[in-house]
Amino acid sequence: MTLLKFGRSTVFDCGRRPEEVREAGERFGTALSPKTVKHLIPNGDGWLLALWQTWDPDKLVPHRRPVAIVPGYGMNSFIFSFHPNGLSLEGALVDAGFEVWRADLRGQGESIRLPEGRKDHGLEEMALGDLPIAVQAMLERTRTGADRVDMIGASLGGTFMFMYAALDPHHHLGSLVAMGSPVRWVEVHPAVRVLFASPWLVGLVPILGTRKMAEWALPRVTRHAPWLISLYMNPTSTDVSAASEMVKTVEDPTRFVNREIARWIRKRDLTVRGVNLSERLRAVDLPLLCIVAAHDGVVPRGTAEFAYHQIGSRDRQLLVVGDRALAMAHADLFVANAAQREVFAPIVEFLQKRVPRGVTKKLA
Repeated sequence: MTLLKFGRSTVFDCGRRPEEVREAGERFGTALSPKTVKHLIPNGDGWLLALWQTWDPDKLVPHRRPVAIVPGYGMNSFIFSFHPNGLSLEGALVDAGFEVWRADLRGQGESIRLPEGRKDHGLEEMALGDLPIAVQAMLERTRTGADRVDMIGASLGGTFMFMYAALDPHHHLGSLVAMGSPVRWVEVHPAVRVLFASPWLVGLVPILGTRKMAEWALPRVTRHAPWLISLYMNPTSTDVSAASEMVKTVEDPTRFVNREIARWIRKRDLTVRGVNLSERLRAVDLPLLCIVAAHDGVVPRGTAEFAYHQIGSRDRQLLVVGDRALAMAHADLFVANAAQREVFAPIVEFLQKRVPRGVTKKLA
């Protein structure tokens, strides 16, 4: 099933092959750009994954790899297509000539659980089950002619990205961008340590209604007690007047993932399929831009920097965003007033400089 969106208009397109989807889109309205197509892709485990493909026909550079954006814990990919006062991350990349894909894995965004789909999924299922299928679907439908994707992993989405790169020998990845992503918990904020102190307790009770609670609380907390959310977002750096839109990215965290995160923090390293991810990262030889928010309390600097120091690639860059004048926490990397200049522009530049030579097929 595919939904096509051109400007503000949408049309459903069910069960078509990639080439038929492209033809339908071209008939529907080539004059409007950029264009967004929503694909629903079966993951083989009872879920339809929602993938959002966006490009500008007038600006698309065909020899560039498509860029896949993967959201993290308790969130979906909406926030990468939204910014309260300027271009979103998706918009900045599309404006620079990239085809951009936002991926909602199981339990995220508009992905759909079928009757046979399980609720008790964990990190492994999302990173090594959903992500390879999502990437395959992107490459089957891309308009660029590429055979690999560049990937941006946000928060836990970056962990998924590293798991895929390190543990799947058949991955189709080019360059990597990690935004506040943990691999080894070198530092843990005291509040996070308390919250995840007991794997049994944090994995016991389902958490529901998170988005409604965030919509009610965010404007009130930022007005009366901004310090309460400063480890996640700084109201001095981010315009929170559009809270009702921003919270659309919030999802209920699953208790099964909560339990895994608690165990991971306690042990410091994440073990997947019997393999220590921190150690296996030494074997990954892909370009990496590691982005760290200087005032991040969710994934503190020491933890967020670990992948930069550990990865086996010589082509790696570390970008620390924020200083005394610009307080940047976890979510500020996506929505801060200065995000276009401090975060999005360096990502665009990093990816532009790592364009592959030639293409594997003609531009569709």
